[in-house]
Amino acid sequence: MTNSPGGVPHAESREGPVDEADMTFTFSTSDPTEKAAQRAVTRAANHLLARQNAEGWWKGVFTTDVSYDAHDVFLRNLLGVPDQRVITASGRWLRSQQGPDGSWPLVFEGAGHLGTTIQAYVALRLAGDRPDEEHMLRCAAWVRRQGGVTASPLTARVWLAMFGWWEWNDLPEIPPEIIALPKWAPLNIYSFSAIMRLALVSLSVISAHRPVRPAPFGIDELFAAPDTSAGRPKPSPSGGWETFFRRANATVRACRKGIPRSVRKSATNACTRWLLKHQEVDGSWGPGTPMTTWVMLALHLQGCPPDHPVLKAAWGYLDDSATWPASDVRVLQTAQSPVWDTCLSATALLDAGLPADHPALVKAADWLLTRQADQPGDWAVRQSRPAPGGWPFQFHNRSYPDLDDTSEVVLALRRIRPPDRTALDEAVRRAVHWCLGMQSRDGGWAAFDADNTSALPGKVPFFDFGEFCVDPPTADVTAHVVEMLAALGMERDPRTRRAVRWLLDQQEANGAWYGRWGVNHLYGTGCVVPALVAAGVPGDHSAVRRAVTWLTSVQNEDGGWGEDWQSYADPSRVGRGPSTPSQTAWALLALLAAGEHDGAAVRSGVRWLTERQTDHGTWEERHFTGTIVPRAVAVHYEYYGHVFPLMALGRYVLRESH
Repeated sequence: MTNSPGGVPHAESREGPVDEADMTFTFSTSDPTEKAAQRAVTRAANHLLARQNAEGWWKGVFTTDVSYDAHDVFLRNLLGVPDQRVITASGRWLRSQQGPDGSWPLVFEGAGHLGTTIQAYVALRLAGDRPDEEHMLRCAAWVRRQGGVTASPLTARVWLAMFGWWEWNDLPEIPPEIIALPKWAPLNIYSFSAIMRLALVSLSVISAHRPVRPAPFGIDELFAAPDTSAGRPKPSPSGGWETFFRRANATVRACRKGIPRSVRKSATNACTRWLLKHQEVDGSWGPGTPMTTWVMLALHLQGCPPDHPVLKAAWGYLDDSATWPASDVRVLQTAQSPVWDTCLSATALLDAGLPADHPALVKAADWLLTRQADQPGDWAVRQSRPAPGGWPFQFHNRSYPDLDDTSEVVLALRRIRPPDRTALDEAVRRAVHWCLGMQSRDGGWAAFDADNTSALPGKVPFFDFGEFCVDPPTADVTAHVVEMLAALGMERDPRTRRAVRWLLDQQEANGAWYGRWGVNHLYGTGCVVPALVAAGVPGDHSAVRRAVTWLTSVQNEDGGWGEDWQSYADPSRVGRGPSTPSQTAWALLALLAAGEHDGAAVRSGVRWLTERQTDHGTWEERHFTGTIVPRAVAVHYEYYGHVFPLMALGRYVLRESH
């Protein structure tokens, strides 16, 4: 592994420029912009082909902020199994990511984030850094200016409570008895999103035990003076559901001692059984390392020693999720993304003109077929009718296949031509059936569940994520499913038409679409416009023209596009930010689908990409352009800065849209 200039780890690159003799693409043009694009396509395709795993998959490094590296350090100390080599190497990574003001941000070049900074500071203390060292003094001063630990997000304070630095009585009570609520009851575990569900069950066990493993030092330097008001949480509303749930939570906390031990034990045991049932074959839980860490702690509190087979498998997963940019630096990936990276890579190569029966594509298809779900997951609690048929994001995730991966996998598979299509066609059939069965009542599709739209989970004080505690339909996921259905000739199907109407209704006043799983309106618009056109919406439709107008209005002077992570919170940042390869590509994909191939905006965007391609045939992208939780968890996908530019340039060169 090596480090990019922005400090984001990325996969090993072979030395020297890409040899264009590896794969040749034949084009003919005298236009200098198109000639440059053709050359870029050839080099980018060869770069990608050289990085395919022998089994057929692609996987880039998937990183978020440093919080989860800190959680890994916390877990090892709480379970009494600190690995000094791992903790020291994690400390080096944490130090390398600290900003000049002493804080740690959520994204590259972002503002400091209080919760992330506190957790990074404490992890460094556990790694041996002294509070009087210069970088620690800067950090503590920054934290105090923001209001200190008291003003920090909930997750940080939960971890601090486990080391004795915060009172459990000052945290929300998460009763493990929630596991017994039936699926029709408000606030049952399945009313929370798939991402939050595992955290909820784990934290309910942790909350029941209230563990404290006192650290050998204090962190008084992170607490602001009593009269400091900077950064304090805003007062709770004086009415509404928020107040109701906070008062109810206070009542639950007060009644804690009155709950019979047998009832509490039965509830925590039920949570344990549920968690054990959800462990994947690679030792992980759910989305990746964050949930795996929480579950491991919960199971340990329930009596599993660190060397228990279940925890040993989980330790193995955490070790496999770590990358080592240098021999003494360790970075923990938040998740692994082979299915997503593979289907996008295959589509990019097909867009570049790689023959549909090329061995690399056939091998990718064969591997993808082995990842399709063949048993019900949590989604079946709400939607029991469709048979399994989805794909997950990770190598293994039988409980949580998602609509986004599934639709993108099908979009790739339907274009690949293996010698025998029998298994492929059957897999596509199952996937389409599953997707149609997962359509929400309003016509859209969400990531993991259908009709997971209750407003109540976002009001309870268990999490800081508000409305993102649930999984409603989103424009980007719905667009991918619509594009898939249209590609299979189902554009006139009533279910597709309902989804198209839903997408048209979701267009914002400025002509863009909100991006739930990518930053942000550039991603949403880049997903929706190609889907609408594929589904038969003409290029001169008012919705398409408004999108084109918006995209051209936010194009940067350098010819590229970019949107700052802050656009999730700051409307003035919508569509605005430094140009990046992936976001430029998203804008181009929308404009090309809208028929703007010869427009000035497209040609400028193409030139921006071709002029910034590296000698290795790829693009440098240090900004975080992926999203897990808007405003809270951003993602840097290593492959985003490569596959999307290759898609856009390929479609530009071949004058095709998909």
